[in-house]
Amino acid sequence: MLYEQLGRNVELKRETIEAYLTALLQQKTHVLGLYVLGESSADRNIKSYGYGVPVRIDYETAGHGRGSAVLHTIHPGPFGHEHMADRAQILLSQHQAFNRMRSHVRSLDVGAFDRHGTLLSLGDVEELCLLTEYVEGEPYAHDLERIGVANQADEHDLARADALCDYLVDMHRVRVDRPGLYTRRIRELVGHGECVMGLTDAFPPDSLVTARLLEEIEHRFVAWRWRLKPLTHRLREVHGDFHPWNILFGPDGTLRTLDRSRGEFGEPADDVACLTINYLFFSIRRFGKLEGGFEALFRGFWERYLERSGDAEMLKVVAPFFAFRGLVLMNPLWYPNLPDSVRSKLLAFTLAVLNSPGFDPTRVNDYCAS
Repeated sequence: MLYEQLGRNVELKRETIEAYLTALLQQKTHVLGLYVLGESSADRNIKSYGYGVPVRIDYETAGHGRGSAVLHTIHPGPFGHEHMADRAQILLSQHQAFNRMRSHVRSLDVGAFDRHGTLLSLGDVEELCLLTEYVEGEPYAHDLERIGVANQADEHDLARADALCDYLVDMHRVRVDRPGLYTRRIRELVGHGECVMGLTDAFPPDSLVTARLLEEIEHRFVAWRWRLKPLTHRLREVHGDFHPWNILFGPDGTLRTLDRSRGEFGEPADDVACLTINYLFFSIRRFGKLEGGFEALFRGFWERYLERSGDAEMLKVVAPFFAFRGLVLMNPLWYPNLPDSVRSKLLAFTLAVLNSPGFDPTRVNDYCAS
């Protein structure tokens, strides 16, 4: 199954360029020639070009005579250029930055090719937005609140947890062979602004988690990065932010998910940790430890996932993803009203799993007491 066409050629037709320039310049425009820059010979009949090849366009308008421009693209590759959204970020930024610097060549527009090869102008864009469908449903977090009040998980709750487990198992079966992307995902776990270092920067100076302790935590994550970096065979399709507020169950019980984050592929341990740490979180808030219905959900999920996925290696790699989610849950910016007793147990859990060579689902309360 092909999820992303990296480096595919885009047919560069004269009529496409003419229509684009006519709309941009608001003058009927005729393309006189297209030239690949950097090559010894000019080619007036370019059929296609790849990302990253600058093409000079000579044109003529009815009102302003002749002119020339250069069409730039970015080739997919490492260093944060793997996805279309990465490359879009760079081009949108360059369009503004070029024109704010004295003596810099001016940017005339930033454009985009649609799936039909048509060029669209984005030059006046200040911010982007996303429009999605609306679906009816209740967040899975509401189920967890109810379980906390009842201190038990009934058959309906166990069935929903099984459905969530099977959803992830099925998704995580989709494997892609892109070692560099796995390396990037593990690097981002540590260094991305939405991940570990961004979270440690967000702790206030008077937090229970001191600056010295945050520094120690960062060092432990770096060690885990080097441990996980070679495991590129683990790259799978993922959700990326599979927590109970991003999971909806409709009136008929249909599962829908929200806010897929950080791309299509990553380490499946992140999805499993993101959901199952919330069984621990809701239980600690209510009872001070993992017990009752939440313990049944936590252990049942892990047993089912390991059996159905066959991914025994998960227990060797999940620790830093649990710790990352622990940093989110104990962070006063995200959860300002948590009592220190809850933060302390989350902190103990985070430090314990980072220090353990492997994760044992039966020892969660031991981790929280460290």
